Amino acid sequence: MIPKITTFLMFNGEAEEAINFYTSIFQDSEILTMVKYGEEGPGEPGTVQHSIFKMNGQIFMAIDQNNGVDIEMNPAMSLYVTCESSIEMENLYSKLKSGGAILMPKTELPPTFREFAWVQDKFGVNFQLALPENHN
Repeated sequence: MIPKITTFLMFNGEAEEAINFYTSIFQDSEILTMVKYGEEGPGEPGTVQHSIFKMNGQIFMAIDQNNGVDIEMNPAMSLYVTCESSIEMENLYSKLKSGGAILMPKTELPPTFREFAWVQDKFGVNFQLALPENHN
């Protein structure tokens, strides 16, 4: 079931790679649907026309844009992830920053967060990772 409001990500030919990456690093994740452009277009054959996927139990949608002009992601929109443990925090931080950028290195932000970081992954999607004080 699709929520009334769903985060929708537009990629520049990397949607399938990004979706596969996200569903591999977050628990309770899977690709629900993925429709690709065929030879008839209008997008590049094999790119994602529309996909619905679940990441840590939450529904997302994604496409590959087909207007011929790359559209960049920016930090004005980020996905906020509340981590349950130091292990989860380190795992996500390590994988998401690989090939991307650290916008804010892991740090303590007392009294609310034991650890907090902001990273941009290799696809340009921004993630705020937070480990609250009351989690292991």
